Amino acid sequence: MKLRHPEKQKNLPTPSMRKPPWLKVKAPGSKGYFETKKIVDGFKLNTVCEEAACPNIGECWSKKHATFLIMGGTCTRGCAFCNIATGKPDSLDPFEPLRVAKSVQRLGLKHVVLTSVDRDDLNDGGAGHFAQTVRLVKKYSPMTTVEILTPDFLHSERGSVDTLITAKPHVFNHNIETVPSKYLSVRPGARYFSSLKLLSQVKETDRDIFTKSGLMVGMGETKDEIFQVMDDLRAADVDFLTIGQYLQPTSQHYPVHNFVNPAEFELYEKVAYGKGFLLVSSSPLTRSSFHADEDYRRLSQIRSDSLSR
Repeated sequence: MKLRHPEKQKNLPTPSMRKPPWLKVKAPGSKGYFETKKIVDGFKLNTVCEEAACPNIGECWSKKHATFLIMGGTCTRGCAFCNIATGKPDSLDPFEPLRVAKSVQRLGLKHVVLTSVDRDDLNDGGAGHFAQTVRLVKKYSPMTTVEILTPDFLHSERGSVDTLITAKPHVFNHNIETVPSKYLSVRPGARYFSSLKLLSQVKETDRDIFTKSGLMVGMGETKDEIFQVMDDLRAADVDFLTIGQYLQPTSQHYPVHNFVNPAEFELYEKVAYGKGFLLVSSSPLTRSSFHADEDYRRLSQIRSDSLSR
């Protein structure tokens, strides 16, 4: 089978290699986990928790917190780090936004994260479908705050991103994922500066929306490269940065270069705060939507405290 990345894996860790103690998590099995799974399955929805094999699924689902993956489970991109299937997607399901909204209502979520596959096959990249999901979640659960984790809309028609901004999510997240030197091998279908431009556009259009982005480490990047990405994200006025350990899903994916120790994550957090981010989450198990509800409350409090000074 052809590897999903062009680099050789000689002398590099593989998924079968033993992970360090700080990356070990308990297998899911709580009552809350199974209740969440029943609701998600009942509404025939996809979650990035399952599709991306997230290590935090047990903790999140036990709290009835799920990240919904809309527009199908097949992506038009072939990113070398991602465990979501690549291929030709099915047509959009016009009833999916309503099912997502109903499931959010049923779960009683205070905060929900909506993400999607890339849909380069659609003129607007799926922005309209995404926006409709946001609006219906707000309609059926008006007290629920909505966070979106979006594609880059690189090949979409003009105005697609504005369609999403107009739906007024509370948090607009787009992950930069890795440093520029790794883009051709890790995100061959994306462009680093296009992602920065997207995040900047959101803030320029509506300053009330919190912006957020995330990085994976352990892919062979240097500390200086990470620090430069921080500077670039701050230049785009990004509020919130997440940094977590990359974990290779299978032997066909991009290899893990190293397991970053917790002390280095603490360094990244300290430096990021020094560069002006309102909020930083940096740890081996940090993921974009991990503790997203608590993080949103913290962001809101930070903004409130700032305005009251």
